[in-house]
Amino acid sequence: MRSPVPDPRDLLAVPSRLMGLLDQAEGLLTRASRAVDEVERVTAGADAVVERVDTVVDEAQRHVARLTPLLDGLEPPLTALQPTLERLAETTHPDEVDALVQMVDHLPELTLRLERDILPVMGSLGSVAPDLHDLLAVSRELNDMLAKVPGLSRLKKRIDEEQGEDGTNATVRD
Repeated sequence: MRSPVPDPRDLLAVPSRLMGLLDQAEGLLTRASRAVDEVERVTAGADAVVERVDTVVDEAQRHVARLTPLLDGLEPPLTALQPTLERLAETTHPDEVDALVQMVDHLPELTLRLERDILPVMGSLGSVAPDLHDLLAVSRELNDMLAKVPGLSRLKKRIDEEQGEDGTNATVRD
């Protein structure tokens, strides 16, 4: 068994061992210093990323706050319209969309003409019906009077026969 007291020969090896240990310690300190520098660099980069993420989160929260009421309000009608929108998307041809766009482009002019030209005429149609009835009655009386004129009854009969052969109606004319 070896004694706990070092032998004088062992003491000669101590300085070289101590120098080796000091060299290793210096190497470890250098590596530790580099590792600490790297940790500080990564920490600084992480801090910058966290700041940017915080900014993005703040902006996102503002947008979410604005959009939430809008989406909450639109959800029921959009849910109700979903089957209709799906069917419309499946059945609408691009040519139909183009035609619809053209029609929308013409709406201002159509509205103007409807208000200026068509609606006034439609308002007066109620007074036209009695006038048409009167005109028809006068036409029948005139027809009866012409039938009594000598020679015209044969002419009327021949015209009626010709129109009957052609398959045209005597009351319809181009």
